[in-house]
Amino acid sequence: MTVLSNGNTESYVKIPEIKFTKLFINGEFVDSVSGKTFETIDPRTEEAAREAFDHGPWPRLPGCERRRIMLKFADLIDDNIEELAALDTVDAGKLYRLGKIIDIPASAETIRYYAGAADKIHGSTLKMSRDMQAYTLHEPPLAAGCTMVVKPAEQTPLSALYYAHLAKLAGIPDGVLNVITGYGSTAGAAISSHMDIDKVSFTGSTEVGRLVMQAAAASNLKPVSLELGGKSPFIVFDDVDVDKVADLALQGSFYNKGEICVAGSRVFVQEGIYDKFLIKLAEKVKTWVIGDPFNPKVLHGPQVDKRQYDKILSYIEHGKKGGATLLSGGKPCEEKGYYIEPTIFTDVTDDMTISKEEIFGPVMSVLKFKTVEEVIKRANATKYGLAAGIMTNDLNTANTVSRSIRAGVIWINCYFAFDKDLPYGGYKLSGFREGHGNGSS
Repeated sequence: MTVLSNGNTESYVKIPEIKFTKLFINGEFVDSVSGKTFETIDPRTEEAAREAFDHGPWPRLPGCERRRIMLKFADLIDDNIEELAALDTVDAGKLYRLGKIIDIPASAETIRYYAGAADKIHGSTLKMSRDMQAYTLHEPPLAAGCTMVVKPAEQTPLSALYYAHLAKLAGIPDGVLNVITGYGSTAGAAISSHMDIDKVSFTGSTEVGRLVMQAAAASNLKPVSLELGGKSPFIVFDDVDVDKVADLALQGSFYNKGEICVAGSRVFVQEGIYDKFLIKLAEKVKTWVIGDPFNPKVLHGPQVDKRQYDKILSYIEHGKKGGATLLSGGKPCEEKGYYIEPTIFTDVTDDMTISKEEIFGPVMSVLKFKTVEEVIKRANATKYGLAAGIMTNDLNTANTVSRSIRAGVIWINCYFAFDKDLPYGGYKLSGFREGHGNGSS
């Protein structure tokens, strides 16, 4: 693999001025009650929302007017793509070009999708035995007139605050969208346990998800949606194009330097092509360019912070000491910053730590299998069930395996193929309740 010196970032893109760092409550940027701040590191409020919901204009606006404002919000996101993408790069080490062409446009399109539902209520009419009528209604939260409090991860608050600024410019009334920055143990806990919050949606670790559910139950029994950890299987059968699937496997494990919950980090390869597949992986990972995430040539940036950096390196040491064979990577880059080489372990067994636990970093475990029945059993032998990838040219095999894998999202001959029309959620310790689509909960 190639490591590019960071050099002068300004030669690639203009680094944005950090304009918004305070809490965004009731349409204004304000200091926290304690007056405390926390540092955001370049790795390279509830009452307002309740008042706005109970007495404010947003829930009482006609659906067509909410639709108009949300569409304007999406247009403003499009107009500020470069700044939003740059803020995510500064905050999290995310590749600037991916934020610019994938993540930020996707957020704008998702808002447009749900804006279209603001004046089109969907539901069901149910037959009853008595002389009465029953029906259900389904509307996405913001489009339906709900208010919300957003708490971004403490490592990456900047773009969320900028989104709040754009929402106000679009005409979303004060108090409808509030952004509280801070730590999960304080700000997050306050949201989960607040009696005036009617629902919590959380994305993060399984451990914190448990705490969110406990707080929700102990307060007002608010419903909870959880999108938690994963250890997704990426299954490669011996009838595939090895060259193409090796590229896909690297993307599945190392996209966003492995900091993605659906990473296909358990790569099961059928024994007939196992050795050939490893050769391809070793060849292709050498072409990955590591360096400044603002550089358009770079494929692999720094981890989000030192804590995550240290955690990933400790898992790599587990793999080395646990008997796995290191095919590539396995150490930090010499470049200044939280850079870790894309790491591939072979000869991995199901009981190894690196095969069982979510690492949330650029570490791939390659495992050999013989039969369809065997790989289904082993792929399901995990506490997680978020996603899976199935690579095969046999339609029967694809159907059999996809119907047998216990995961919320299953991709066949592709990976990371998200669509706002399709539901998204997990099984087991990966959480529950679905996002996206008309059934979003």
